[in-house]
Amino acid sequence: MSDSPTLPTTLRGYERAARERLDQATAAYFFGAAGDGQTAQRNLSDLAEVQIFPRHLREIKGGGTRCTMLGQNLDAPIIVAPMAAQQLLHSQGETATAAAATAQGCGMVLSTQSNVPMENVRAEGPNARTFQLYWQGRDATLALAQRATDAGFQSLVLTVDAPVNGVRDEEIASGFQFPASLPFPNLAAQPPQFAPLTGTESAIFERIAYVMPTWDDVAWLCRHAPLPVLPKGIMHPGDVALEQDAGAAGLIVSNHGGRVLDGVPSSISALPAIRQTAGADFPVLFDGGIRRGVDIFRAIALGADAVLIGRPVLFGLAVGGALGVSHVLRLLRDELEITMALAGCRTLGDITRDCVRVPDGFIPY
Repeated sequence: MSDSPTLPTTLRGYERAARERLDQATAAYFFGAAGDGQTAQRNLSDLAEVQIFPRHLREIKGGGTRCTMLGQNLDAPIIVAPMAAQQLLHSQGETATAAAATAQGCGMVLSTQSNVPMENVRAEGPNARTFQLYWQGRDATLALAQRATDAGFQSLVLTVDAPVNGVRDEEIASGFQFPASLPFPNLAAQPPQFAPLTGTESAIFERIAYVMPTWDDVAWLCRHAPLPVLPKGIMHPGDVALEQDAGAAGLIVSNHGGRVLDGVPSSISALPAIRQTAGADFPVLFDGGIRRGVDIFRAIALGADAVLIGRPVLFGLAVGGALGVSHVLRLLRDELEITMALAGCRTLGDITRDCVRVPDGFIPY
């Protein structure tokens, strides 16, 4: 008799099972959103509004989903997004996720706020080749970048859209706190918890603003880091020239899954204008609202070279550890292949803007 857990058969089934397993506070942390959740919901609904034009009777023999991203060969344009504190969902945490991504030929961006040392994650999952940084000042950020280089990572993601925590109502109401025993071995201390402001002092404008990074800091990091740097959190085409001038190796279109600032556009609605501004050959990755393989197709059609997968990976980890994550990634790839076949696209290069229709006024810039 097999000791393997009984896994859901669909992606929606994973989400239901994960929500049933987790306590309210943990679910609020991982699956909640900023404010009223408008942006998080818009990430989903705007993707759903992108309609696919199927082209039939086309030759698709010999096709596939393989691609090369930042020098890494992938079996599909799928990369696990950087997500913190995964041992809250499974005892193996990020090592399970990295092993699953490697097994499925997908990439992975490891969070600075991993519960497992970056060196251990690399040993268990060689496809975890990108390391994510939050700005911690020039010296500390560069030191962490050097440690990532020594561990074998090949590129860096600098998250630029979350210099302060968003106001996440569900998380606050649930009283979520990281357990004191939860390790963060890539950091000198635990990440700061959200706390309401008290007194008359402005914590943002009188303290935090003085240590928040600027484009000058991004340019400095791109010059001095031993690895290529991709800013994550670009949502306005006006920022593309700034990050290209800073020397970035690519960018990630993202609104942090709607977890930081509510009321901003969906990631998918920002993608076409950013791709147009960035040019055809500049690496553009997409993050925000991917739930099905058909969503990956939509994002590629509107300009993404690859997509980052967030919450679905967490659903899989919570339900079945490495096996659950591996199954989720396989389901996403299978759905992408089916979508490509039914849309008449033999390769990823065949998925173009002409393959989809977007609503009037969809591109906001």
